[in-house]
Amino acid sequence: MSDEAKILHVYQAGPLTVVGFGGHELLDQMNIAMCRDEIKSLVAESGTKTLAFDLSGVRLIPSGMLGLLTSLKDLGVEVQIYNPSDDVREVLEITKLNELIPIREVDVDKALSDPEDDD
Repeated sequence: MSDEAKILHVYQAGPLTVVGFGGHELLDQMNIAMCRDEIKSLVAESGTKTLAFDLSGVRLIPSGMLGLLTSLKDLGVEVQIYNPSDDVREVLEITKLNELIPIREVDVDKALSDPEDDD
């Protein structure tokens, strides 16, 4: 897939894979099926054990993305959410996804350099 067609910005691939959305504030225009395909390929190719979504700068996410986040458990990886906005955090709480997916406030640069450090 060409770089222009990719939805995700991959910060790091490996046992800890961190992805973001390239600074998009609103994810409502995303093609969820394409995003799912990108993630499946990334997980398969990189030996991912923990897949973290850095939502820094994201203000709104579509319901399809919420479904995608829950379906990723089927890939056999731990899913985490980093740095959701207050609005996104509220949606995660209302839908109870915060009970299924760990939500963390992290310095992504620090997490990438020391993946064992939780905070």
